[in-house]
Amino acid sequence: MTWIIVLVVVVLIVLWLVGMYNNLVRLRNNRENAFANIDVQLKQRYDLVPQLVATVKGYATHELQTLQRLTEARTAAMGATTINDKIAADNALTNALAGLKVQVEAYPELKASQNFMQLQTEIADIENKLAAVRRFFNSATRELNNAVQTFPSNIFAKMFGFHCEPMFEVPQADRATLDKAPEIKF
Repeated sequence: MTWIIVLVVVVLIVLWLVGMYNNLVRLRNNRENAFANIDVQLKQRYDLVPQLVATVKGYATHELQTLQRLTEARTAAMGATTINDKIAADNALTNALAGLKVQVEAYPELKASQNFMQLQTEIADIENKLAAVRRFFNSATRELNNAVQTFPSNIFAKMFGFHCEPMFEVPQADRATLDKAPEIKF
């Protein structure tokens, strides 16, 4: 009779461990899926950037340096292979796009182009979608990190090879710029 109780306890412990492992796998897969959603939006962004560059080149050929930085950032972003490399490359592309926005402010005739206006609207839409999928990615990463760090799953997470993953964050160098209120001029 005692061995039956011991066997039931062992089976319950094994089932509990299997459930914990499956939960960790589910959370890791959820995070990877969230990043795949970011990849989809980045692909749309990368496909749109050459169109934007072509349109802007037609109106502002003298701003070649800004456009070259944008093209180089896009190329680097497309060549990134790991999640961390993609995050860094995406941040560089975001900075290049911000530089383009500054150029647009300096050259109002760019805003008058219907093609540019359409591309600008599409970029805004993609940027909004990117923000949403980045929030989802960070949420999935937080859930995984919570499971990896909380007791008792933290003990077994290490045994199963799970570890904390980085969030999709703004680089420290860009934080000072983001802390300033935007300057609006009419």
